[in-house]
Amino acid sequence: MLAHAGAARVAHNWALAKVKAVMDQRAAERSYGVAEEHLTPSLSWSLAGLRKAWNATKPEVAPWWPEVSKEAFNTGLDALARALKNWADSRNGKRAGRPVGFPRFRSRRRTTPSVRFTTGAIRVEPDRMHVVLPRLGRLKLHESARKLARRLDNGTARIMSATVRLDGGRWHVSFTVEVDRVERTPAHPGSVVGVDVGIKHLAVLSTGELVDNPRHLVAAQQRIRSLGRALSRKTGPDRRTGRRPSKRWERAATRLARAHARVANLRRDGLHKLTTRIATTHGTIVVEDLNVTGMLANRKLARHIADAGFAEIRRQLAYKTGWNGGRLLIADRWYPSSKTCSGCGTVKTKLALHEREYTCNACGLVTDRDRNASLNLAALAAKFDTAGSGPVPARRADQKTHVHGQVATKREPGTTSVGQTGTVPPQGGTTKRVLTAAH
Repeated sequence: MLAHAGAARVAHNWALAKVKAVMDQRAAERSYGVAEEHLTPSLSWSLAGLRKAWNATKPEVAPWWPEVSKEAFNTGLDALARALKNWADSRNGKRAGRPVGFPRFRSRRRTTPSVRFTTGAIRVEPDRMHVVLPRLGRLKLHESARKLARRLDNGTARIMSATVRLDGGRWHVSFTVEVDRVERTPAHPGSVVGVDVGIKHLAVLSTGELVDNPRHLVAAQQRIRSLGRALSRKTGPDRRTGRRPSKRWERAATRLARAHARVANLRRDGLHKLTTRIATTHGTIVVEDLNVTGMLANRKLARHIADAGFAEIRRQLAYKTGWNGGRLLIADRWYPSSKTCSGCGTVKTKLALHEREYTCNACGLVTDRDRNASLNLAALAAKFDTAGSGPVPARRADQKTHVHGQVATKREPGTTSVGQTGTVPPQGGTTKRVLTAAH
């Protein structure tokens, strides 16, 4: 598996060097006044073009290429093709979001080993404790693959690809499968719930439920610090002198990586259980469009915000509501959910972060700050139903706010989008990733 991951890295770095050399050569020729038709021929950035160039030179670049699967080289070339396309679209204004930088070379020491298989023998063995992958053969799983095997046996799922990845000192194989889903409805289709996420409580629902924040990173911080200090006492790598890390350093680094992986797994498990329960219970869910990146600029709260996983909660609710026949409404980022009184609708001009209780000066309502925000979010569902799928004006202390309703809609198999609509999307044909761990 390490050999296949290394082959993907070699193909990626070779193709990137080739692309940069051609780009630099054409730029130099233009500076000399060479006409466009006489410039060095450009290299195609598509996967097919990069694969053609790689196949023509791989006997010289990688004479060991028959020892690994062709899918290993295809993994590196496909990653580079997508990275170049994202960079070009970002420069041309075709890609929204943050600017995408030019692809960089992958390091053997710092890159996470992974390889993706799309063709060949990919199957789950009848004992459900082994999987078969191209060239890697039969691999024993640490966990049973019975859930995936049942769907494959019933004909309701088809394996599209398998990705092998080293994470936290363990190898994981992830199957991307096309699943036929039955139409589902939430336990309470007419129920509307507002979800306000925070640090003290991970989520406060408008129903009055308070979901405690487990703070997995805080609980493991003492052990992580101890392992980090132990790692610093070992002889590590030095890029300036070319020094290789010692075996003790590698073992200490593995222990530290496993500690971080355990925290990530605990956080992922808790978020999945929470979002699944909400999506299968309520028909309409209203959440806020939080600026998580801006919130991380607060040095005192950045670690706790990152540990809570605000963005992950919204991401999971977006596709799980579509799976279960519900809808997800996104309140505008500037909507004053915490400043607005859930009783009379009065909006405060200022509300300090340390004020954990909301006191309305107009009607005298005194309630928990997060509980008040969740009630205001739940009330937005009625405004959305009244105005349809268009923007709805909302009360704001100092500037105008719009509320946009968004629900998860089905596109092609293997993709999930978030669009503005007021109807529940049809079910079936979505793609699910099933993870199983293997040593």
